[in-house]
Amino acid sequence: MGMDLAFPFMNVFVLFATLDFAFSLGSVGNCILDIKNPSPTTEPNCELGNWGGFINSSCCGGAFEQYLLALGRRASLTKAIYLNSTQQSNCLTAMASFEKDVYGCGIQKLTSGASSCLDYTITDVIDKLGDRFRNFQEDCKVLGTGRGVEHLCNSCLRRWEEINGSSDYKQQPASEDDDDICRFAALVSMISNRVEDENWVYAVFQCLRGSAFSLDEHEGTANSNIHKRGNLNNNHQQSEFQSLLHGSATEKGKNKAWEKKISIKELYSATNYFNASNFIGQGIAGKVYKGLLSNGQYVAIKHIINDGQIETFVREVRSLSHIKHPNLVALVGYCENEDECFLVYELCHHGNLSEWLYGKDKGLSWIQRLKIAIDSARGLWFLHTYPEGSIVHRDIKPTNILINDKFQAKLADFGLSKVMDIGQSHVSSEVRGTFGYVDPEYRRNHRVNVSGDVYSFGIVLLQLLSGQRVLNMNLHRPLPLSKMAKVLTREGDTTKFADPKLNGEYSLEAFDLVLKLALSCIGIKQERPSMEQVVLRLQKALNISIQAKPVASRGKIIY
Repeated sequence: MGMDLAFPFMNVFVLFATLDFAFSLGSVGNCILDIKNPSPTTEPNCELGNWGGFINSSCCGGAFEQYLLALGRRASLTKAIYLNSTQQSNCLTAMASFEKDVYGCGIQKLTSGASSCLDYTITDVIDKLGDRFRNFQEDCKVLGTGRGVEHLCNSCLRRWEEINGSSDYKQQPASEDDDDICRFAALVSMISNRVEDENWVYAVFQCLRGSAFSLDEHEGTANSNIHKRGNLNNNHQQSEFQSLLHGSATEKGKNKAWEKKISIKELYSATNYFNASNFIGQGIAGKVYKGLLSNGQYVAIKHIINDGQIETFVREVRSLSHIKHPNLVALVGYCENEDECFLVYELCHHGNLSEWLYGKDKGLSWIQRLKIAIDSARGLWFLHTYPEGSIVHRDIKPTNILINDKFQAKLADFGLSKVMDIGQSHVSSEVRGTFGYVDPEYRRNHRVNVSGDVYSFGIVLLQLLSGQRVLNMNLHRPLPLSKMAKVLTREGDTTKFADPKLNGEYSLEAFDLVLKLALSCIGIKQERPSMEQVVLRLQKALNISIQAKPVASRGKIIY
């Protein structure tokens, strides 16, 4: 599939543009909303997503989005956002004519009176959400323009996540539902200003409902994709989790059972009942907390709160349970507790590489960058040459490179990993990964192989060299980091690509060696180096840097 990542957004615009919106519920029964049937002649579209678990079924997606658009139309006229209970009941009854399970969708949560944001008007949103709402509007306004900027969904999504149920930006929210209710109040307020621009409205919906890609250009402590919620809340899901976790005796002739259970009591004690002070971050699967086990070991505890992510994260358990390497984050254990589960990892006290590259008060020396690159490359080399079959990580990026108390780098987050049998050159799979790090060839042919990880690692090397994100948004026309590197290399002055935070304190010879290596990693598949070759070249760059003597150059110290 040779399309750019922006194209899925464009496809949905075409889809909605061709739907028949003639069927309206504005005059049906006593519903005060002008709700239109998303597709009166076809079965419900269950591919639209469930808005991070806020609605109870992906098959409700079309109806829910028509409901949101109708709220926007009403808000543009009245400034009111949510319906009261009587109005809500009337409209749900009307919607049942085209969405038979509408009462099970969870739309009732958007009924005024139950929490502060449910009683908001547009004026309240502007006054009480303040800069969070203004930032949300600003970063979402360019979606759907058809100018190739759909990837800016990530900025819109990040601003959406910053909105919570508190009038204090930094205060911990009372509950996740309160957060979402305030987010939807902001969304309805925003679309009320452009309610006739349905192309843009559906671009925003496409962005916020979640997508196959984790659009992590901003790169915070966790994937910035919309968080998804829900629990392992029935016996079937519990059974599925057990089955996936313990594997089967027939898989590769082995029983993959792995027993390292940790009690829920231990986890509550380790985190002081998951106190907000121990909160580290949040990804698409759930929240992560730091904790201290009774044996004195510091750990990171991932609380899985999205039942749709069971298989993905069980894959992580089974990947990490039987492989050990100094440059891979160790899985300490797991916990199953009735309607929820947890994964417990070693804690890397110094956070992730992204924080060190882009944090205002943090910085990395040239030598530190090389050592982090070598550690990460060694971890990938180990995975790619694993005796039982190559393991392809599929999501190499700075946020998945963690740094421990000894400043040793470790690869993390194996939720997307794929294992290839011995002798296999590739396996086919849906395209997964993070925007900017995904091998273009993988996007085209859906073939997972180790060269895709090499490509992603090449992008990380470019970030280590430049201190830049994968897309430079400070330019008049956003420029991918890879293209910037190629342009400056052709011009012959690679020092312009160096991170200003280095203050010129690096070996020019080693810098050029690593830049050349990075460009070879993102080159055509057949010419990419193996991770063994990457490690050897990085080690050479480190040796050059250590042995070099400082000399004055243009007023700076160049090693």
